[in-house]
Amino acid sequence: MNGARPAATLDPPLSQRGSPLTRSRALPLAERPRLARLIAARAWERLRAAAHWPFYVVTEWRFRLPEKLLVAPPDIRTGDPTVAEDIYGGYYAFGGKIVNAHGASPFGLPPPSIEWAKALYGFGWLRHMRAADSALARANARSLVKEFLARLPRSAQGPAWEVEVTARRTMAWLSQSPILLEGADYEFYRRFIRALTKGYFLLQRRVDTAWPGEARMSAAIAMTTFALCAQGGGFLLKKAVRALNDQLARQILADGGAADRNPQTLLDLLFDLLPLRQAFAARGKAPPADLLRAIDRIWPALRMFRHGDGSLALFNGMGVTAPDRIAIALAYEETRGQPIFNARYSGYQRLEAGDALVLIDAGAPPPPLHSGDAHAGCLSFEFSLGPDRIVINCGNPGPRRADLRLSARMTAAHSTLSLDDEASCLFGYQTGAPAWLADKILAGPQNVPVAREDVAQGAQVLASHDGYALRRGLYHERRWRLDANGRRLRGRDRLIPVKGDSGANVNYAIRFHIHPSVALTLIAEGAAILLETPGGASLVFDAGGLPLSIEESIFFAAHEGPRPCEQLVIYGASADIDEIDWCFARQDGAAAP
Repeated sequence: MNGARPAATLDPPLSQRGSPLTRSRALPLAERPRLARLIAARAWERLRAAAHWPFYVVTEWRFRLPEKLLVAPPDIRTGDPTVAEDIYGGYYAFGGKIVNAHGASPFGLPPPSIEWAKALYGFGWLRHMRAADSALARANARSLVKEFLARLPRSAQGPAWEVEVTARRTMAWLSQSPILLEGADYEFYRRFIRALTKGYFLLQRRVDTAWPGEARMSAAIAMTTFALCAQGGGFLLKKAVRALNDQLARQILADGGAADRNPQTLLDLLFDLLPLRQAFAARGKAPPADLLRAIDRIWPALRMFRHGDGSLALFNGMGVTAPDRIAIALAYEETRGQPIFNARYSGYQRLEAGDALVLIDAGAPPPPLHSGDAHAGCLSFEFSLGPDRIVINCGNPGPRRADLRLSARMTAAHSTLSLDDEASCLFGYQTGAPAWLADKILAGPQNVPVAREDVAQGAQVLASHDGYALRRGLYHERRWRLDANGRRLRGRDRLIPVKGDSGANVNYAIRFHIHPSVALTLIAEGAAILLETPGGASLVFDAGGLPLSIEESIFFAAHEGPRPCEQLVIYGASADIDEIDWCFARQDGAAAP
């Protein structure tokens, strides 16, 4: 890692720059060809889709409107009858916003946010009507679908016809079709089938031009589900499965991780792929081998991210964990397998000993077009003892606090090292890139070598990244070592000059964000910190006698919304100390199980 690389061109001094969230920076020269390729790739996708337009028109013209639906795939997400009661009372709570319709149709109201509109038009809330299991809830569900169909525009424009929303609505209508079509008249049945068919062909036309990632995957799943459920859909199934296989190959990595590196994506995919697998079985058809392999790979990857309390680690867009959803998804796993410990394709590591667990982000950011929710958290980690979370990342604040989203994506919101209060990644909004790239990561760590060693004395991971190499002339290297009994987690941060013998003098901050439930106390005249967990464990953190600070932080991923918490911080300058050892050592007398 000391090999020579191109010398860095440094930015102006910190005093001459603005806030790290708002300051503009030029995209590094080395990254500009990459941006040009991204723009060209999007243009080519649109051109190719336009060339295929006649084929789509002919396919739609040849397809006869189905007479009926043959099967209804299950919706394995849980429903809440109280939400059905709220909807019957005219209250629609979506995307962190609540609207009282006052007896009017929700589809005729101005939406308070785009997230609210997408949730309304996606019809995922129908599962709550099903959970209510009453004639009134079923009638209300059918009435709301009728209102939507009555207002259905001829042109497929607006949030109701975005690819992700159309796919969500297709899957929701198919899975809830028993409660929607029970006792329905012929006219409603035909309009319902016609709207589903229109949605299928819209997805077929747009699946290749939607944003790479969840939208394309959802479109492929919805297309395949419709082709399975609709009478005469065999005519469409081959193309739908081909689109599905293509997206599975692109978005599920060899170790089961997601291309966007977000743990939440894996959970969401299981809730879509498992019902699809059952729909194939209901039709007496063998599921595609790629579908079965993808599901089998996702389960161990999902287990890799689980802490002892059942929540998922806060990496790359992960926010609040719904423990019941994880339990439901894992209940379908027949093998009850073990988690992955070395996920080198998706860039994560897991160290486990006794009741101690360390989860590490040791990978480069996802490809730019998959990075809309990704964070600048390379070499960050989370640490827990049994059900007690200790070291955390701040997490994703969710739709209720979208104003905090940019702050949550910065390196300073992660338990890792940052230089000159800058993120290790460069986001599109900082560079003047086109609006459609504003939330994407356009530059950041590219080379993230990882070495892992598992021995009788414990497990060790050594990793480094070059996210600051061009701008600050330094590599960041971090080592984690967890003792075999789980009682001591030792780490070392190093700053290595790009040129091998000299580097710029820059200020660094090493942050360890601490879960709100953990109490902190400065001891040893500020050279150590006592941490006390709700479960009764006591740990002492020290950094070889270096002065430590306890500062305010914020935990974005709490169920009740953002909560204040604290962080341990080590400040320094690379010219003074470029190697810092730190340690979390348990002080309680109980032996780790």
